[in-house]
Amino acid sequence: MIKQLYIKSAAVCCPDSELLQSFDLQGSDIEKSLIPAGMRRRTSLTTRMAITAATHACAQAGSDAQYLASVFASLGGEIQVTDALCRLLPDDNELLSPTQFHNSVHNTTAGYWGILNKCQAPTTAIAAADDTFAMGLIEVWAQLQQNNGERLLVCYDELWPQYLAPPIGLTAFACAFVLSTEADQSIGAITMPQVSQLKQQSLQVDWVKLTESAPAAAVIPLLLALQDKQPGLVALNIKAPLWTSQFEV
Repeated sequence: MIKQLYIKSAAVCCPDSELLQSFDLQGSDIEKSLIPAGMRRRTSLTTRMAITAATHACAQAGSDAQYLASVFASLGGEIQVTDALCRLLPDDNELLSPTQFHNSVHNTTAGYWGILNKCQAPTTAIAAADDTFAMGLIEVWAQLQQNNGERLLVCYDELWPQYLAPPIGLTAFACAFVLSTEADQSIGAITMPQVSQLKQQSLQVDWVKLTESAPAAAVIPLLLALQDKQPGLVALNIKAPLWTSQFEV
């Protein structure tokens, strides 16, 4: 059993630059040029953010996206499209859009990523409520136990209609990592996520508040540990049971 996963790269995409500045994090806005115009018109905010973050992570790691297996983790997925379709259902006079229906499934973003990169490697799309990021890491960990190499992990959520589950979806956020079983050119390492005795009261208040409105922001403690080269226990979610990993430089 491998004892650590090595982090080859990490990239953030967030349209709200002030959010990143408040945590002293580096990131980017959505890069529209990464998706051809014809396809871009059909994609959601969540897909455009995730593809931007994933593209940057692969470039930083020097990984070929065409052959890289991936895990896409999102609490809400295509929540805006799904909500729009559901609101049309009671109207018998309104036809459902085949394009919207096609884009409403949870693995839409993973599908567009594969099309853009001509990638036929396996991909997994998961959702696990407040534990989505932690479960994404565990999914990558489980896959790499079976086959050594690299995996792309993308964690993302877009803006939500606020009548659904406020305050979730007040902020859009996406992050991507390339994780490997090999230490070469890594920027850090993490142990397998475990349920921890860490107390909720010890979590950073600003981070907890942000993650309540942007589930994908659960990645921020790991990003900060990477940025500051600070080893230690890293929280992966905000509600009990708390999941953590040990980060090492």
